[in-house]
Amino acid sequence: MPPPDLAIPILPSRSVNDTLAFYRRLGFDGTVSAFPYSYAILRRGAVELHFFTHEELVPADSNASCYIRVADVEATYAAFSAAGLPTKGIPRMDAVTNKPWGMREFSIVDPDGNLIRIGQRME
Repeated sequence: MPPPDLAIPILPSRSVNDTLAFYRRLGFDGTVSAFPYSYAILRRGAVELHFFTHEELVPADSNASCYIRVADVEATYAAFSAAGLPTKGIPRMDAVTNKPWGMREFSIVDPDGNLIRIGQRME
């Protein structure tokens, strides 16, 4: 059986090695390749994120983002909470809330200003 269709975000990073270290705190694992340029592929379960090096990136000016839909947002939030991220600034983790568009979600902003929204449909 062929794998299902899949979209994988490719996000900017000032240092893919630092990005790997940050996302490991959230339970991701991955690899960094150095040739022909620095690139990281990170995985946590079925979730896969890719990062390319953009050394001139200004985190506060970043508008890069992606959405990760999960089966259990509360469990994911609890697992990510173990990283002890602040609730303000960059990086940060926001609280889980019900959104008017029918999703229960929270957000992570990584050290490079990438906004990662994580959520599930509300029943």
